[in-house]
Amino acid sequence: MLTYFPQYFSTRAIICYVVTLALVSAFFMSYAMPFQFMLFGLIPIFIFFTYATKLTRDWQKYSERTFTNRLFTIALVIRVICVIFIYFYFISATGRPFKYGTGDETFYWDMGRLWREYGFQETVRLLREYAIFSDRGYCWWLSFEGLLMGTHVLPPRIFKCFIDAFSCVLVYRLAKRNFGESTGRMAAIFCMLMPNMWYYCSVTLKETEMTFLLILFTERADAALHSPKITLSNIILPGIVILAMFTFRTALAAVMMAALSGALILSSGKQLQAWKKVLYSAVFVIWMFLTVGAEMIEETQELWTARTESQATGYEWRAETNSFAKYASATVFAPLIFTIPFSSMVATPGQENLLMMNGANFIKNIMSGLTILALFLLLMRGDWRKHVLPIAVLVGYLVVLVFSNFAHSERFHFPILALELMFAAYGVTQLTNKHKRWYVIWLIGITMANVVWAWVKLAGRGYTV
Repeated sequence: MLTYFPQYFSTRAIICYVVTLALVSAFFMSYAMPFQFMLFGLIPIFIFFTYATKLTRDWQKYSERTFTNRLFTIALVIRVICVIFIYFYFISATGRPFKYGTGDETFYWDMGRLWREYGFQETVRLLREYAIFSDRGYCWWLSFEGLLMGTHVLPPRIFKCFIDAFSCVLVYRLAKRNFGESTGRMAAIFCMLMPNMWYYCSVTLKETEMTFLLILFTERADAALHSPKITLSNIILPGIVILAMFTFRTALAAVMMAALSGALILSSGKQLQAWKKVLYSAVFVIWMFLTVGAEMIEETQELWTARTESQATGYEWRAETNSFAKYASATVFAPLIFTIPFSSMVATPGQENLLMMNGANFIKNIMSGLTILALFLLLMRGDWRKHVLPIAVLVGYLVVLVFSNFAHSERFHFPILALELMFAAYGVTQLTNKHKRWYVIWLIGITMANVVWAWVKLAGRGYTV
């Protein structure tokens, strides 16, 4: 069993990105990315794969306490550096400390100043009037931060760095409990180095806090399922997190509820005895009955009822800018759902944010092969019942995305990225020499997919290619 990310895989991943970037730039020279966005790809790719190999080797020797301290500290430092850099980059590029085409980022920031400027009661009224229920949690959180930290954008973003660094620690605990020490450390290091996680600390969006809630729920609920003792915190905390998630993203809260229900039913009898299944199920049902309000239920029902219409509307809207969007459907997205979104490597108007993320998405494209390998092995070996909860959260949310309007949206994939990296780490530990050939084939496939995706983006918009 491998206990580190091999140099063989890191080197070829970096080469794969460079070759893909060169091919896209050569084939579509008139639409090649500006050099600054190439750096946004090259630097994260080099950092992730180089240090994934180095740190998964070097940090094996540390005690658990030392490893956890180093993990949190380095993750925090990386994110703070990124936050400060992105802050000045956006001011230089857009004139404001917000991303290109600010969208709901400025809306969140405006909502975040309400409590400080208008008081508590007026904040309640304004949020009920202007913010949908599944946004109010983040708006309240920003308002509370604004009350304590002032109205500058940097302090809340730096605080996000602490939240996200602790998320890495939670991933370590979750992966260690399910797959062992080596996998736990590797998964945590992957999360520490993942550039998507740095980026969302650098913008005023709810993804960092929402991901933290998801990881906290999965880790604590998984701890309850594995614990020989029943504790009140292990029972109540997951329920509280689910309720909080309803005010961040309704669909994700519904997935969490379904995943926990599935885990209680399908978990191995050796892991969770029958009487505990009955007890936990009863407590969970009573807790949800007492706490889930009518507004949460109504929004969940509306989400389910509107799923088909929303997807069709989304495809129709995309078809206005890309003629190939009319061919998109759940059937098309389903086989690719672990891997997409593909990296955007051609310059098209209004897609600067995607260009900034081109390296991060390419890393996800590559690592998804290891995630798929892990899930396949767990299924074939019959070990999936030992890990029902994290699998149910991961697969359940991806199924929701397949039937949504956001199947190819990096932002909507982000909340479960940490779980994908955890399973990718397990996939690494199961690699053998015979897998090297399949890994290279996977990289070739990723290169071809990203070149084709560049053509689709340009040809579908009517650009001459």
